[in-house]
Amino acid sequence: MSFDSLGLSDALLKAVADQGYTTPTPVQIKAIPPILAGKDIMAGAQTGTGKTAGFSLPLLQRLADSADLNTRPRRVRALVLVPTRELAAQVYESIATYGKYLPLQTQVIVGGASINMQIRQLRHGCDIVVATPGRLMDHIGQKTISLGNIEILILDEADRMLDMGFLPEIRRIMAYLPKNRQSLLFSATMPGAIKTLAATILNSPVEIEVAKQNITADLVSECVYGINKDNKRELLSYLIGSNNWKQVLIFVRTKHGADRLEKQLVKDGIRSASLHGDKTQGARTKALDYFKNGKVTALVATDIAARGLDIEELPHVVNYDLPQVAEDYIHRIGRTGRAGSSGSALSLVCPEEAYLLEAIEKLLKRQIPRVDDTGYEPVSLKVMDAPKKVAPSKNSGKKDYRHTDKKTPQRERGNGANFNPRSSKPKNRSSSRP
Repeated sequence: MSFDSLGLSDALLKAVADQGYTTPTPVQIKAIPPILAGKDIMAGAQTGTGKTAGFSLPLLQRLADSADLNTRPRRVRALVLVPTRELAAQVYESIATYGKYLPLQTQVIVGGASINMQIRQLRHGCDIVVATPGRLMDHIGQKTISLGNIEILILDEADRMLDMGFLPEIRRIMAYLPKNRQSLLFSATMPGAIKTLAATILNSPVEIEVAKQNITADLVSECVYGINKDNKRELLSYLIGSNNWKQVLIFVRTKHGADRLEKQLVKDGIRSASLHGDKTQGARTKALDYFKNGKVTALVATDIAARGLDIEELPHVVNYDLPQVAEDYIHRIGRTGRAGSSGSALSLVCPEEAYLLEAIEKLLKRQIPRVDDTGYEPVSLKVMDAPKKVAPSKNSGKKDYRHTDKKTPQRERGNGANFNPRSSKPKNRSSSRP
């Protein structure tokens, strides 16, 4: 099937052809016709399957077909809600790319950017708003945006928005929208909470599922390195340097951990940047641009980069820390192996994370292949050998996780304090700190 057979206008077909696309993806084939027919949609498809174009193209056509170009200022007729600033920027870029031959205007409303600038842009008017829920509520509270003319609502990565705690904001936003509207819900996974939400905002939706839930892309090769926590950074630097990786996205659990690992990699001679929620929007955009343009080799990120982040032909993803939520593993490694390109996903797993690995493999219903020779003393990743949770100390006020075996396994490599990732072997050091 070609895009010509989906009922798209000549202007949209020309924009698609400009991008070099000739064949629509399965989610686009199934979603575009019913959206053009005005039906509500609940679509589930694994990450990297073209969901953004699947709703952007019919959205643009429906708005263009009923556009009143004499209305000034332009009223907001479509709202796209997304969980992160990065995804908002990406959706905006997609809409702008496919709509370049149409007389429609789009604005982005996200936190971390000047609200005054956004207010000025909204006063000039636009047809489509792409927004994160929190900043949209700020504008609603200040009465700088009207949602009374919304004809089409799109929730992209809906399950992630619920994971991030946006459900109260989404419910409040619904109260400002006309009841007579078209609503589209797209998500990589469809847990029960999403179906409950869908029942409240969708009207007799067409349900679309183009891939089984909780599976990873076929083109992504996966493996697990069993490694003690203190050796993770050294092994990571060694893998990047010895294999001459040009681009690797590294996921960590915390913002502080992202900044710390970035500095350690820079000391190891690896050009690196970090991306997390405490960064300003300008810093986040700069880090992502540097990574996409090849100015930095490693991008160390929290899970804000796990959804919707589209980096062309990204070859490597590393789970430096396993995610607390098993489903996030699928989204993380889905940043590679996109649009027909192959990729690799490595997970550096210490005994303390054995229970997280077990949860991921239970979700996947298979075992992820292990690397037998890591260059370090072998460690067990059986859950029975994982650390046990003990009561926190009275002074720290924090949970304390201690290994049942207090002896530190002897290392076969040094800790890499002055480690040169381009050399064949790390230098042995006497210090016990990584």
